[in-house]
Amino acid sequence: MLLGALSLIVAPAMRAQDPMGLAIGTKAPGAVVQTLDGKRVDIASLLGKGPVVLEFWALWCGNCKELEPELKSLVKKYAGKVTFVSVAVSVNESPERVQKYIAKYGYTHQVLYDTQGNATDAYAVPATSYVVVVDKSGKIVYTGLGGDQKLQAAVLKGL
Repeated sequence: MLLGALSLIVAPAMRAQDPMGLAIGTKAPGAVVQTLDGKRVDIASLLGKGPVVLEFWALWCGNCKELEPELKSLVKKYAGKVTFVSVAVSVNESPERVQKYIAKYGYTHQVLYDTQGNATDAYAVPATSYVVVVDKSGKIVYTGLGGDQKLQAAVLKGL
């Protein structure tokens, strides 16, 4: 999968609003992924009801680990106002490993598993640590890549 190769070569210094991925202002696509217990979920079912923050994520991603404290803080701050979803890529992962990680590190938001790369393809994900903010109308208002994104400002764009 191209995502795996790209994630290994993406420079940690890449910043938010990277030109790769989906364009700002476009309608966010649906994509069928799975819950960690294997149930099918279409990301489209989360869209159009309120702001959504999607993080394309992996256990082994250093940039994702760097984003983790800010993301967890925002999940608490915007509980009930914004839907946060981490989409675990399937490169060198398993649902069981992801479940252990999120339990160990206290994730309280939804984590989905992109078994077949449907979401990474639909969102043109250039690498892990890719964040997409979708407003309540279903339009993409932010995309970013890397470990030092300003997620607070990104979330505010979605409100």
